Amino acid sequence: MNKNKPKTYTKPELIAKLKEISAMGWIPNARRGNAGGIGNTLEDLLGIRENNLPIPNAAEWELKAQRLDSTSLTTLFHIEPSPRAIRFVPQVLLPKYGWAHQEGGRRYPKSEMSFRQTIHGQSRSDRGFKVVIDRGERKILISFDAKSVDSRHGDWLELVKKHVGLSELNPQPYWGFDDLEHKAGTKLLNAFYVQAEVKIERKKEYYHYTKIMMLQKFSFKGFLKALEKGKILVDFDARTGHNHGTKFRMRQDALPMLYEKTTIIK
Repeated sequence: MNKNKPKTYTKPELIAKLKEISAMGWIPNARRGNAGGIGNTLEDLLGIRENNLPIPNAAEWELKAQRLDSTSLTTLFHIEPSPRAIRFVPQVLLPKYGWAHQEGGRRYPKSEMSFRQTIHGQSRSDRGFKVVIDRGERKILISFDAKSVDSRHGDWLELVKKHVGLSELNPQPYWGFDDLEHKAGTKLLNAFYVQAEVKIERKKEYYHYTKIMMLQKFSFKGFLKALEKGKILVDFDARTGHNHGTKFRMRQDALPMLYEKTTIIK
C-alpha cells in the first residue's frame, strides 16, 4: 500500500470521519504560524491534500473550515460592473467621486485619488453609496444619494457637485442577474462546512471542530437576500495608479444562506 497516496472517502465515510474528529475535542494546530491552521489541521486529520476533497464527483464539492462565529470577510470573486463600454471604476467613480489618497505626496504623487467603498443593500455608506436590487430589471445596481452623505465629507461632496452634480449616478453601474448567478454558481460549490472553536494555551493554538454541515445547491435567491441584509458586500478598491478590482465579499457566518439545502451533521 502506498502511504503517500491520499485517502479517499465516500460521502457517508467522510461524514463519519468528521464526526469522529469532532469527538476528539481540542486538537493542536498542525501547522506552525499558519493563518489557515483550521483548514490545514482538518485536512491533515482527514489525510487529504490541500484543497482536494477525494470523494465521488469531487469536482462538485469542497471542504470549508472556519472559526466558529467569525464574521470576517472572505472574497467570493472579482467582477467589474456593466455597462462594459465604460470602464466604470477608473473612468467614472474614481475621477468624479474619488477623494485625495491619504498617501498622496508621500508614497504616491500629490494628485493621487482614491475610491474605496465597501457597500451592501442594508444601508448607505457614509459617502451615500448603496447596493440596490431591481428584481424587475434583473439587475444589481450601485446607487448614490447625496442627502445621505455624512457631514464629515462636506468638502468632498462639494467636489462631487462641481465634477458631476449631486443627482443619482447616470448611468448606474450594475451586474445582470444571469452574469452574476453564473459567476457565483461556479465559485460556490457544494460544501462540507466545518466550524471550529479556537483557544490558545501556552502560545499554541487549539481547535475543537464543533459544527458540521453539508451545504448543497447554490441559491441565487439566497445570494440576493444576503446582499440585502449586509452579509455580502461589494468592495471597490481603486486609486489613480491602479484599480485593485471590484470584489464581492461575504461575512463568513453567512455561507449557509447561499445554499438551497443545509443538512446539519453535528
